[in-house]
Amino acid sequence: MELKCYSCGAEGPDNVYLNCVHEGQEKLVCVRCLPALIHGQH
Repeated sequence: MELKCYSCGAEGPDNVYLNCVHEGQEKLVCVRCLPALIHGQH
């Protein structure tokens, strides 16, 4: 599995990722993108 955030494109083994489902597909998102995904981008 490629370690790459679908939202910002961050990649590599030094980042922390979480599994999620986006548009019906399983994807990875890095923890830096979580606030924007939870609260929406303003």
